[in-house]
Amino acid sequence: MRTAVFALTEAGAQLARRVGGALGDQATLFVSSRHATLGVQTFGRLREAVQENFHRYDALVFIMAAGIAVRSIAPYLVSKLEDPAVVVLDEQGRHVISLLSGHVGGANRLTRALAAALGAEPVITTATDVEGLVAPDALAAELGLFPESHAAILAINSALLRGESISYYVDPACALASFYREELARRGLTVRGMAERERETGPQVIISAACTEARAGRLFLRPMALRAGVGCRRGTPKEVILAALKEAAARIGMPMEAITSLGSTVFKREERGLHEAAAELRRPLYFYENNALQRIIEQYGLRESDFVRQTIGIGNVCEAAALAAGGGRMALGKTRFEKVTVALVWQQRQKWQESQ
Repeated sequence: MRTAVFALTEAGAQLARRVGGALGDQATLFVSSRHATLGVQTFGRLREAVQENFHRYDALVFIMAAGIAVRSIAPYLVSKLEDPAVVVLDEQGRHVISLLSGHVGGANRLTRALAAALGAEPVITTATDVEGLVAPDALAAELGLFPESHAAILAINSALLRGESISYYVDPACALASFYREELARRGLTVRGMAERERETGPQVIISAACTEARAGRLFLRPMALRAGVGCRRGTPKEVILAALKEAAARIGMPMEAITSLGSTVFKREERGLHEAAAELRRPLYFYENNALQRIIEQYGLRESDFVRQTIGIGNVCEAAALAAGGGRMALGKTRFEKVTVALVWQQRQKWQESQ
């Protein structure tokens, strides 16, 4: 999850460095110019920094009063299905507060992770989390699914809080149907046969890319595209590339089969290993021109490697290639494996299809 961390004071800047250490390469620190220090970006006005970066990152962390954070983000909010995760910390690092997009955006997960890393108290107010219930939209975020619609999320979660039984269904036509069934069972959820859904009148959650029979109390969870951006050394064999992809997918709790496409730079279009790996996975392989990847690097403020830039002309391959076809949420930032780097991005399938 690419995260922007904002701090206003000296104490906030010190805590921001701890937050950056906990989040690793996926964190970019933004500190008021009054407290400039090496290794961070600076800003003059917080509101302008937020405006510039609100849509660049998957998550925003504010080390300041919650009221300041709320006023800063208010003009840019759209919906819980589109807004980035927003988390607030006090300057002493005593509390980590999940403020916005707790489930779909992943703010609750980020809050727990930061609290554990900093020895702080996580503050999560989402009703289903407070009651210890498995919310379908939180489940969707964990399994690479996109919930439809906003109204259906509210209806299903309200029914869950009232103690009503939620029926789950998995369309057997889904490529990962068996994986979804196993994950639901692992969470203690019973999966019913698809044929039963019309006979059942209670709240329903349906994992399907195709079913569209909308009705009150029915929530669809749509499988998202998982785009892999890949960089590799010259002559890397397919076995090494496939091993890297498998491990990358495992790190986000998914099977390698969840990957829907591979992307890289045109400088790698003659790499036999990449072509053979894509062929074995039966997934499309795209090669992007450097100018297209450079636009992505600038659009998302991606970190660049001087060595890679000197070698092929741009300083980021895997993250830029993963984001090149319409953006999305970073599931796994640039990760190094043997002779291979991989980045993974979740993208709604409709947006992915429109970009091709």
